[in-house]
Amino acid sequence: MKIIGTGVDITEVRRLRQAIEKWGGSFLNRVFTKDELDNAKTRGSLYQHLAGRFAAKEAVFKALGDSELNWRDVQILNDKNGKPCCRILNGKSKRIDVHISISHIKNYAVANALITQKN
Repeated sequence: MKIIGTGVDITEVRRLRQAIEKWGGSFLNRVFTKDELDNAKTRGSLYQHLAGRFAAKEAVFKALGDSELNWRDVQILNDKNGKPCCRILNGKSKRIDVHISISHIKNYAVANALITQKN
């Protein structure tokens, strides 16, 4: 397994909440896919959940270093066992696998991403 890049990010839940309260749907729809938003609505702690996804996307951006990748090209959902997983959408995956981990507490969410080359 060849490692291509790694990234980490921490997000303040309060700042994400303020952005959502200020810009509402325009912010949410610019940053998150429909599937991500639908999934977030099923969670008990909406802002912590979205902050974790936001941090994960930032970590992926840092790991890939691709300036042409945008927010909605990176989708963070969970597999059937609840493990966070990442898909690069819109034909931009470039034969890579993206491994992520997300954690959050009341005020902060943190995520890391590891990018490997597909075999």
